Amino acid sequence: METTDHVREAIKNRRSRRKLTADAVSDDELAEIITAGSWAPSGLNNQPWRFVTVQERGVLDGLAGLTRYSHILKGCAAAVAVFLDREAMYNEVKDCQAAGACIQNMLLAAEEIGLGAVWLGEILNRADEVNQLLELPERYRLMAVIALGRPAAEDNPQSARKPISELIIKKF
Repeated sequence: METTDHVREAIKNRRSRRKLTADAVSDDELAEIITAGSWAPSGLNNQPWRFVTVQERGVLDGLAGLTRYSHILKGCAAAVAVFLDREAMYNEVKDCQAAGACIQNMLLAAEEIGLGAVWLGEILNRADEVNQLLELPERYRLMAVIALGRPAAEDNPQSARKPISELIIKKF
């Protein structure tokens, strides 16, 4: 299998894993996931993303209290909060796009190493409180929290995609 086949396979196999075990995620696994995120493209190569890793149960529970998806954070082993550093940004739209690419790289890396992951976006509604909990200044703008853990045996998410003929709006 060629490298590109591995990439396409990871893209198609990746699913949002909402049922995770609390079995430990190692520091090396977290570093591998964050490294993948750091290789995302960014305008002017400004790399505006910053990360907070969370493995302490009390902090995970604190994050859980800031989202209606609390059960995911209460059941996971670790989380990575992804932020944009406002002082490193040069264009809001471009930098938000870069953060999305960073997060996708992280989700794909988690898939590749056998971890379950889910991108929590609803927590953005409480971004100021997340910053307070994590003791971060306003300089850091929350983009997502990624919950991580070993996929629970009963977690078997299914997904389907629309045919591309429904997605392409025009051809020239």
